[in-house]
Amino acid sequence: MSRETAVLAIDLGTTEVKAGLVGLDGRLLGLARAGYATDADPATGRAEQDPEAWWGAIAIAVRELVRLDVGEVCAIGIDGHGPTLVPVDAAGHATHAAVIWQDTRSSSEQDELAQATGLQGWSLAGLPAALWLERHDTAAAEATCWYLATWDAVAMRLTGRATTSLVVDQPFPDAGTLDRVGLPSAKVPPPIAAGSVVGELLAEAGAALGLRPGIPVVAGIVDAWASFHGAGMAHAGDAMDPGGSAGGFGVYCNGPLVVPGSFSTIAPLPGLFSVGGAMAATGRALDWFRLEVLGGGTPAEALIEEAGTISPGADGVVFLPYLAGERSPLWDPTARGAFVGLALSHGRAHLTRAILEASAFAIRHVADEIVRAGAEVRAMRVCGGPARSETWNQIKADVTGFPVEVPAVLETAVTGAAIVAATAVGAWPDLPAAIHGMTRVARRLEPNPATRGRYDASFWAYRLLHPAIAPIVRDLAESR
Repeated sequence: MSRETAVLAIDLGTTEVKAGLVGLDGRLLGLARAGYATDADPATGRAEQDPEAWWGAIAIAVRELVRLDVGEVCAIGIDGHGPTLVPVDAAGHATHAAVIWQDTRSSSEQDELAQATGLQGWSLAGLPAALWLERHDTAAAEATCWYLATWDAVAMRLTGRATTSLVVDQPFPDAGTLDRVGLPSAKVPPPIAAGSVVGELLAEAGAALGLRPGIPVVAGIVDAWASFHGAGMAHAGDAMDPGGSAGGFGVYCNGPLVVPGSFSTIAPLPGLFSVGGAMAATGRALDWFRLEVLGGGTPAEALIEEAGTISPGADGVVFLPYLAGERSPLWDPTARGAFVGLALSHGRAHLTRAILEASAFAIRHVADEIVRAGAEVRAMRVCGGPARSETWNQIKADVTGFPVEVPAVLETAVTGAAIVAATAVGAWPDLPAAIHGMTRVARRLEPNPATRGRYDASFWAYRLLHPAIAPIVRDLAESR
């Protein structure tokens, strides 16, 4: 089998790493993955991961790819989950567990930094967690040389160089403000432009991964932005559902929009802005139902096929997918999931259908307010594992009213990391050209107007249910 020039893309997700070999035309030549655990305590808000487990998973996945021997790696691109904090020493080894984006212990530090800097959301990255660590674990803080994002931590492990990767025009707190609130700015590495070369792959890291040393390692981005690139988003009106374990919605606009409950930031492309929201567990809800409730005996594909035989609206069953609290647009870590409307006539197909519909309702819950604020949605790209299902894709089109487009490569974060790296080493003249040349739409689904009335009724119930049951849920939690 002939080998071709390819980019190694490392996508550090919340539950697993995906390593892909991506051709310079965007074809996925090989994909491998390996998982790791989250150490979480909902009672305290703690959610942490072991960066050494990440590195072990990266080595497993990359070595599996190398054995395929299908591509000569010309660059390494990285994306990762966030906002997550990775405190490391001078050698890049963790001084404390990574405080991942699901952790809620630094909410007061988030508010304090927002007030001090005038920045919100993604612009603060993992700095609220860093300030929390400085105040609550002095031993770890004293041992820490650098506070890094996930993609920067991986890049340091590969190259030995600590950097803070920022996209063009990305705001970031100034050193003086950080020092005044008690977060030593000397522990925040110097900024580097995302998509520039951090350094070359070290011999020791190359040996661990089965790669030759000297390969350029490119400054990465958050997985959501990588997915934007990999989904082919390049213009105002382009939107996406990233799939994944959390779920979300984002759309590009020509100017900033302020929408309560949603993120509004610059986009990872010059001149564009991104507005949207990230959920907590809409993508994991089906796995939870299949594994924890049904015992794992039935494949997800079979459950989805069964759900396809149930009419829209799941025969009156509505599911709230707040199994890990909820982020956008509720921002309520105490929110909990629920099935509502159950009767003896309902079976697992109805419950599965309700779970699939809930993921679409969650998107609509975020998107409706964004559209009302003035954003245009020309089409929504669907990504990740859920996008393999035509049933699920059609539900999302029907519930939201958006045309749904399915990319040829569904691992859009992997493709996006490869797009950034391919541009960095000169394979494409700029990001827009690389996005156009390395992505394509495989098929498009139009909304079915015949289902709109039924879905409107279910969505009306979906929106009313959380505020109705939230006080009861909180009382139950307090009684425990």
